[in-house]
Amino acid sequence: MLTAISQNPWLMVLVIFIINIIYVSFLTMRTIATLKGYRYIAASFSILETFVYVIGLGLVLENLDQFQNIIAYALGFGTGILVGMRIEERLALGYLVVNVITAEKDRDLPMNLRDLGYGVTHGYQYGRDGERTTLQILTPRKYERKLIETIKELDHKAFIITHEPKNINGGFWMKGVRRRRLKNYQPENVEEVLEEIYEEEVRQDETK
Repeated sequence: MLTAISQNPWLMVLVIFIINIIYVSFLTMRTIATLKGYRYIAASFSILETFVYVIGLGLVLENLDQFQNIIAYALGFGTGILVGMRIEERLALGYLVVNVITAEKDRDLPMNLRDLGYGVTHGYQYGRDGERTTLQILTPRKYERKLIETIKELDHKAFIITHEPKNINGGFWMKGVRRRRLKNYQPENVEEVLEEIYEEEVRQDETK
């Protein structure tokens, strides 16, 4: 089979391109997992990366004497980085902290978000135009977009910044992220969901 690949220049280009995508995808995911502190996941990706290197990349490196093979190698490398980052985004490892500043006074935004299942710490600070409510919200990465859309539904003028914490330890945050609630609502229906939660809490209080 290797002979057949070597004798067909266009097949060789395709093989180089595909192998490099696979190799660099694993390399990218291993690097990201290492930076995030997921040591066992990073080790797993490194095993897969080495396997692809030993089996396939040797063939690639031995056939870079042709210009088209060099182009395929470069394109495969760049594509592999994009694919690896996309896969990592889909895996959505870890948590994000979303910082929110709101001037909304008619709505209890921190409690609304807690009712939806997010871990929220809030306080009050002063800006140029007076008092503002500031929130730090913990969310699994895969719910980042959902959280931002939810905040915009509740307060379209809110100022939002996200960042990824290196370490999280203790406190209410880890217990406060209720994944089932986060999963079972849509941002465009957040008003109805909050009303249902409120009614359920009222019924529970009445039965006590």
